[in-house]
Amino acid sequence: MPILDARHDFAHPVEGDQAWSESYYFNGYDPDADTGLFTRIGVRPNEGTIDVGLSVWLPGDRIANVRGVREQTVMIDDDLAVGGVRYQREEPMRRWRVTADADARVLDLGDPGAGGRPGHVTLDLTFSSLTPAIGTDGLGRSSRSDDTAASTATTVGKGHLEQSGAWAGTVACDGDAWTLDPATARGNRDKSWGPRRWGGPRMWRWFSINIDDGTHFGGIRIGTPAGDLHRGWVWRDGEATSIRTWDVASELAPDGVTHRVSHVRATDKRDRVHELRGDILRVYGRPQRTGERSTVVNEGLARWTYEGRQGYGISEYLHQLDEGGRPLVPIE
Repeated sequence: MPILDARHDFAHPVEGDQAWSESYYFNGYDPDADTGLFTRIGVRPNEGTIDVGLSVWLPGDRIANVRGVREQTVMIDDDLAVGGVRYQREEPMRRWRVTADADARVLDLGDPGAGGRPGHVTLDLTFSSLTPAIGTDGLGRSSRSDDTAASTATTVGKGHLEQSGAWAGTVACDGDAWTLDPATARGNRDKSWGPRRWGGPRMWRWFSINIDDGTHFGGIRIGTPAGDLHRGWVWRDGEATSIRTWDVASELAPDGVTHRVSHVRATDKRDRVHELRGDILRVYGRPQRTGERSTVVNEGLARWTYEGRQGYGISEYLHQLDEGGRPLVPIE
């Protein structure tokens, strides 16, 4: 599995596709504080925008959401700021600072019909990497004969990296504050560049898993018209190995869409089979609409079990929905 160097923590040349995006994503969770986040900033110069989504897992069953967008007609990669949220690269591939001072919508995930209430979020956090940046630079992918790879390159990006790390700092909402301890707060970051179209994939299953400081998993299975594309990696014993296949079995809520448990068999390219169980602690469903297509991204905060050890991370399911709100691809 390729290890990418520090130049990929900066912007890449913008190509002509209208949907070209360079995006930065972070997630994290501290089980002792029962607090965490997932957040993404995307720069889309051909569309003339930069946008942010920030979601903060609050203790109990609450989430605070921040959204923002502003004009941005040229690519930038330094001091990324929009909607009261800022990402600062302090040391390439080593350390990023994420801050926010923004109005939010606070939801009770146990009462989805309540509609939420206004709130205010502040945070000042530092992400320090625990692994190298693992991924692909996307060079030459357009000439590949693999139809599944070619399909995803025009919808979810050409180049991509992922990296595990530790979090330190504070999170506050409406006067209450929590500390993320670097001894217990873990998460991942990723960065993607290339065309990004939310309505493209028929489905995906994306996993971001930190078991301990020496064991991490990341990867995705994407449904395309040409078949499923499997991508990912495991960091174990001080080295990265590519994942060949993600076999998934899901336990669902009564609505038939929301996942409650993810049973994952990840087979790597050394033919090792990794059995993981993700118990979903809470799910936030993020609807998207592209033209006539309806999509929901169910972001699951998960407690992961692997070889008798426990860690935390994300189990994320994307579904394209029919007119009745049912997944076009049956959930395995």
